[in-house]
Amino acid sequence: MPLVSVVMPARDAAGTIARAVASIQSQTLRDWELVALDDGSKDATRFILIEMAQLDPRIRVLRTKSGIAGALNAGIAAATGDFIARMDADDESAPDRLEKQAAFLTANPEIGVVGCRVEFGGDRVKSEGYALHVDWVNSLLTPEQIFVNRFVESPFAHPSVMFRRALVDEHGGYRLGDFPEDYELWLRWLDLDVKMAKVPETLLTWYDFPHRLSRIDPRYSPEAFFQLKAHWIAEWVKRELPPERAIWIWGAGRPTRKRAALLETHGVKIAGYIDVDLKKTGKKVGGVPVVGIDKLPPLETSFVLGYVSKRGAREFNDDVLRKSGRVLGRDYLMCA
Repeated sequence: MPLVSVVMPARDAAGTIARAVASIQSQTLRDWELVALDDGSKDATRFILIEMAQLDPRIRVLRTKSGIAGALNAGIAAATGDFIARMDADDESAPDRLEKQAAFLTANPEIGVVGCRVEFGGDRVKSEGYALHVDWVNSLLTPEQIFVNRFVESPFAHPSVMFRRALVDEHGGYRLGDFPEDYELWLRWLDLDVKMAKVPETLLTWYDFPHRLSRIDPRYSPEAFFQLKAHWIAEWVKRELPPERAIWIWGAGRPTRKRAALLETHGVKIAGYIDVDLKKTGKKVGGVPVVGIDKLPPLETSFVLGYVSKRGAREFNDDVLRKSGRVLGRDYLMCA
């Protein structure tokens, strides 16, 4: 089995990093290396890593001050394995994680990225929204499920993935910008037909700490996600849909229109909106009509993008569209 290089950036993680590293040292797969990147820590993170590396030659410690995307690229550049496994300094891998993911990639050469189900390491009551997001992520296992749901949210817990080093050489690694670096990578690679899947087992505990970047960094804000998605949705629409299939947006509220309007900056024309609110239907917004669910546009000449993000709305919209004869991925996609 190929060598697995675990790439783990860390910043001010003294309270959790020993546990994270120990979970890699406890792997049933013995042929691994850990490239740990101290990205400008001001606490004891670096010293803990150095002490652990002195006792285990499979651990290498590098210093960076470039942010997570730059640290990840530096780690991948320093890695020597054919498989790259992500790990965060505040999470914990199950003992058989690397073995099962490496075996999956070895047995399935058509798959470029493999994740796994994750355990939500937080308070499900206090962080109900985040916990439900984890449940959704865990529901996407096959390449087909991941592909058709890619515009809803990031389909992976970032520290749970393993991918082929060759993908970075061929398609490029993490990019720096005002967007979530992992989601940008998945959307870019998926647009290039990289197949992604998951081992259907829970192999990582994904802890929900208040200082997690996804909670405090503006690059992970909802608006940053919609800005990023708009580019890749537009790329797909312009490439894959024939001109006669007009784009309709499900949702006519102001926040939804604002987010969907980002598509127009990328050259996608919006033909109209669909909404359940009778106060909006029968009118025009932005010069285009708003129709109710009883007057959906003709299937053959329309393609629907679901942009309503209210809890439960995606499931309701999906049910209505399926009952109208539409097929997810062929006639509509969910984007929120």
